[in-house]
Amino acid sequence: MVNVDLMARHLPALKRVSFRAVLAATGMAVLTGIAGAPASASPVTATAPEATAVARAVAAPATTKTESAAAVAAAPVAKPATKAPAAAKKAEQAAKAPSRQQLMPAPVAEYQETFKPTAEQKRNAEVIIETGQKMGLPPRAWVIAVATAAQESTLHNLGHLGDMNDHDSLGLFQQRPSAGWGTPAEITDPVYSSKAFYNGLKNVEGYDKMALTDAAQTVQVSAFPDHYAKWEKLAADLVLAKYGQGPYAA
Repeated sequence: MVNVDLMARHLPALKRVSFRAVLAATGMAVLTGIAGAPASASPVTATAPEATAVARAVAAPATTKTESAAAVAAAPVAKPATKAPAAAKKAEQAAKAPSRQQLMPAPVAEYQETFKPTAEQKRNAEVIIETGQKMGLPPRAWVIAVATAAQESTLHNLGHLGDMNDHDSLGLFQQRPSAGWGTPAEITDPVYSSKAFYNGLKNVEGYDKMALTDAAQTVQVSAFPDHYAKWEKLAADLVLAKYGQGPYAA
């Protein structure tokens, strides 16, 4: 039973507050009655349903946090994204790599030379290859270009060498400004010099099927026309290195 006298003594300031709010504020002690209180107080029945609802709400166990924690624990943990395995990457590169037949369709000269390229030389070879790719030229053109640069400069972007210079020859392909290849600044730009060589190669009919040294010589007009042939396998291996294959693969 609710002791009205006790509520009146302790909550005089709440006269204007509804009896429902008083019941909620006083808590379980008021709802259940105080032991030993006079039994003469009139029972308040008008708010019994409301008091019962409040009592149930107060007595209800607080399970929200426990249930939330259980839900989080039960939820599947997202796996972090993983990079493709190295084997899969290699397989993808191999699938894109040109075949030996595409790289060397004509008979290769028996005598071949090679060297272990430095990072700079490999990068210069990559620029030559990438330029040919962007121009839409076939793999055979890349091999001819790399072999030509290997003969002319051993894949070094050479400036003027003073007394050692061959006339005014410059850059990867030892192109000469006086022969109309471009300015010294242009010729010593690996991308420009590669494009200049490829533009000359495109004018050689059947270059993609003839012997490498013949195609290169037609563009370069060198005093040593047979020297380009010895770099063909090196050039093909440098092309394959871009696809993760061969002795020069990273």
